[in-house]
Amino acid sequence: MGNSRPETNAIRNQTERTEQHEHSTPLFMTSSFVFDSAEHARALFAREQEGNVYSRYSNPNTDEFAAKMSQMEGAEAGISTASGMSAIFSSLAGLLEQGDHVLACRSLFGSSHQILNGILPKWGINFSYGDIDQPENWESLIQDNTRVLFVETPSNPGLDLIDLEWAGKLAHAHNLILIVDNCFATPYLQRPMQYGADIVLHSATKFIDGQGRGIGGMIVGKQRYIDEISFFTRHSGPALSPFNAWMFSKSLETLPARMDRHCQNALTLTEFLEEHKNVEWVKYPHLPSHPQYELAKKQMKQGGGVVSFGISGGYESATTFLDNLQTISLSANLGDSRTIATHPASTTHSSLSEEERQAVNITEGMMRIAVGLEAIEDIIGDVDQALR
Repeated sequence: MGNSRPETNAIRNQTERTEQHEHSTPLFMTSSFVFDSAEHARALFAREQEGNVYSRYSNPNTDEFAAKMSQMEGAEAGISTASGMSAIFSSLAGLLEQGDHVLACRSLFGSSHQILNGILPKWGINFSYGDIDQPENWESLIQDNTRVLFVETPSNPGLDLIDLEWAGKLAHAHNLILIVDNCFATPYLQRPMQYGADIVLHSATKFIDGQGRGIGGMIVGKQRYIDEISFFTRHSGPALSPFNAWMFSKSLETLPARMDRHCQNALTLTEFLEEHKNVEWVKYPHLPSHPQYELAKKQMKQGGGVVSFGISGGYESATTFLDNLQTISLSANLGDSRTIATHPASTTHSSLSEEERQAVNITEGMMRIAVGLEAIEDIIGDVDQALR
């Protein structure tokens, strides 16, 4: 597509047409592929020749999805995975060895915490947390055996930001691999690789799909690191199904239009919440009251589709609010066309200890709303009546 913009390439970059001359990429629902000869089979398995062998390794649909995401992120290569968490785990497992150390931001998704705390230490891989509001302390946390700097921005659910330019400089000054979870922003709103990221991760389940239909993940980045990770994924098997890859690839065609609406609705909702008497605080990256508003304007095209806020009265008021919603869904997902409300302390981040939740400001009264594509008047109307 030459110098076309990412939004155009997400629509126009497709798998080569078959002899049927289809306009839209077809589904390749096959577990395996046929070889032209014994020599062809040998060359494919020896990786001397490009081509498909087995859908656990590659498939035209998963390859197209990875190629589109790589192009949108400005990455050299990508790997489609079965879920966002398999993308995170595969990246860490593929790059790290026994005795290595990870420096991570403390504000991470709950399951990311569990990988660092409960899984990697079984194989002699340890970690330290850096606090987002104390960047001056991070350098002192780097050890001789630190290999990866792992961050999430905006964070789930607190919507705290990591300065990606700062993170890139810190990582490369110490020869670390910078891994960025870009799930909340999507490649339409934020491109971490332009600030020095080596690997960028996504849960395609969220805004990439956009309609709550399927589970999937994506790893994109520099070729040399993708090669290391692909050895792990090729043999451990967190493969994305061709159907889900086909669905996600088609969803990318509407990602910019959907994200514009998500962001517009989210910003309007935050402006309403800031004036509501039963709301103690509101957090949204492109809201001027966000403590990192200037950073958000620098590295995010818009503020995203997720809003966090605190309800007066703590847990009891939070559950009353949820139980009184009439239109908005109660779910642990986000990035759907339908607006979703979540109480992180009792669901997505319930596996953290009370001390760990307090350290990242996940309070009993915190609500996370993933703002959908409905008419904003209807979203605000439901939130208002539930708060009252």
